[in-house]
Amino acid sequence: MYSNSYRLDLSDKTIAVVDDDVASLRYFEVLLKTTGANVLSFSNGSDLINFISDNDVNMDMILLDYLIPYINGIDCIRQIRKVNKKIPLIMITAYYTRESKEEAFLAGCNEYILKPVIPEKVLSLLEKYLLHKEFADIQE
Repeated sequence: MYSNSYRLDLSDKTIAVVDDDVASLRYFEVLLKTTGANVLSFSNGSDLINFISDNDVNMDMILLDYLIPYINGIDCIRQIRKVNKKIPLIMITAYYTRESKEEAFLAGCNEYILKPVIPEKVLSLLEKYLLHKEFADIQE
């Protein structure tokens, strides 16, 4: 599925994926599970926000789409940033306007990536935000 140059061990990490497109959701689930990470999947923003509110689960990263039902990606980011300023939030979407990208960054996302996204790009973001010492120090 991806280059052998990436062998990330994220077995101690929990990553949430939010996407209403079943094929995209499965793509990210399969890719993330190759790292050993615990993967939580949500098909809409409301389920993600409710899960965060109702469970004491420490998520290490959230990948989310812009156009998701009930609570869109931007509003999810805003709500998450009210309670967690440090978690890496990566917007991966097919929807792009200059305004939507600016809005996402202003809301607090760390990266705004356009679909389709190759596995190496996702894996490099995981490495950047979850394994690099410089960023880990910022999160503490």
